[in-house]
Amino acid sequence: MPEISRSLIAQLIKAGKVLVNGEIRKAGYRIKQGEELSVTLPPPAETRLIPEKIDFKVIHEDDALLVLAKPPGIVVHPAHGHPQGTLVHGLLHHLKEMPVIGGEQRPGIVHRLDKDTSGLLIVAKHDRSHRALVEQFKARLIKKTYRAVVAGRLPTKEGQMDARIGRHPVHRKKMAVRDNVGRPAVTRWRVLEEFAVPFSYVELQPQTGRTHQLRVHMAYLGHPIAGDRLYGKKYCTYRGLEFARQCLHAYSITFYHPDSGREITFTAPVWFDMQEVIDTLRDMDRP
Repeated sequence: MPEISRSLIAQLIKAGKVLVNGEIRKAGYRIKQGEELSVTLPPPAETRLIPEKIDFKVIHEDDALLVLAKPPGIVVHPAHGHPQGTLVHGLLHHLKEMPVIGGEQRPGIVHRLDKDTSGLLIVAKHDRSHRALVEQFKARLIKKTYRAVVAGRLPTKEGQMDARIGRHPVHRKKMAVRDNVGRPAVTRWRVLEEFAVPFSYVELQPQTGRTHQLRVHMAYLGHPIAGDRLYGKKYCTYRGLEFARQCLHAYSITFYHPDSGREITFTAPVWFDMQEVIDTLRDMDRP
């Protein structure tokens, strides 16, 4: 249950809401193989999302959906530690009236980007559109392309990474390649540019949609995304250049419009802060 904090779990154990084989146990009890755990979660607190003006770029909007470019540093929907200032708050401000589809905390949201990843997102504006887009994601009909700056030079100009991804066995906030227990994950890459310094500009195409997939796969290959403090902390600075965030941008997305059924593609230029990093790397001489 990675979405639940350890402190909340400790509170639930203390309150007798975590049972082992139907019995209350102390927090220090060592679980044995084959024992069954049950957790009773408290009902979510009543919340009313208050619209806020949040900057994002509208790429396309019609009666069925909104395609936008999310800035880096913005969380998509409210979560623990981020009750305000999310993209959802900004959507409520932009759309004025928005049906509660996908849940009150995630109205219209059919997919997400990490906080420090910029780029394209689709938002559904009514229930039928939401269902159609969710089904396209499940069927892997939606094609996404990312741009990234990664450490080093990849072994080939084009390639594919096929490695299962699951929750990290030790670090709760991380994912990892886990051959036996992970879920299937496939990422294609194509090198766009190699700099004189040890970094490359690449195009990444996830064929599956696992949490942190691109970040985990590139780190596992030995080429973590520049500025990724979770999976590539070693590559957050270079010769005075500081990568303020992970250099990952959702560049294009292709899907079938829920109303017309027509295949459409949208693109969003690399966010300006990441473009500045690319320009700086181009100007650097080989060490």
